[in-house]
Amino acid sequence: MPGYTWHRLGQDKKLYLTFDDGPIPEVTPWVLEQLAKYGAKATFFCVGENLIKHPEVAQQALAQGHLLANHTHNHLKGWRASLKAYLQNTAQCQEVLERLQPNQSSKLFRPPYGRISKAQAAALREEYELIMWDMLTNDYDAALSPEKCLQMAIKYTQSGSIIVFHDSLKAKRNMMYALPRFLEHFSRLGYAFETL
Repeated sequence: MPGYTWHRLGQDKKLYLTFDDGPIPEVTPWVLEQLAKYGAKATFFCVGENLIKHPEVAQQALAQGHLLANHTHNHLKGWRASLKAYLQNTAQCQEVLERLQPNQSSKLFRPPYGRISKAQAAALREEYELIMWDMLTNDYDAALSPEKCLQMAIKYTQSGSIIVFHDSLKAKRNMMYALPRFLEHFSRLGYAFETL
């Protein structure tokens, strides 16, 4: 699928942690604490309505040097939304992001569920870098054990990987187990965690 960013090439011992669906006060501040322990920076693909509900959590992430990016305003599934509705929803989220981080020049977008039509992608690509991933932790999967979540994340992560965790209630159990161990493992191997 050309035209999407799946990983960062040529990035020696650099990893790109991303968190989808927040920010929420029940999970995101805990994520920020874990990142701070390792001096790790991350990119948060935020749902616009969560930014409006919890601006203090978003500000906490920004104050710690993390990046906020667009995940639509209402977590829309692209395959079920019209082009017009999808673009409007994305623009609505972007307005909130620009109020929170007015000096941010790059525009990053990740489609919820990774589902986006060709027309939606073509239209958004004119304004945004479309960020996907090469390591999806599946932390939201209740049938997946926390141990297996961590094991798979470690196994398939490599230099330049874009890794997806979720700062959501659904993913809380697996993410809270896997994230600190993931950070410890790759920090010990000399990797740096940076924003996209």
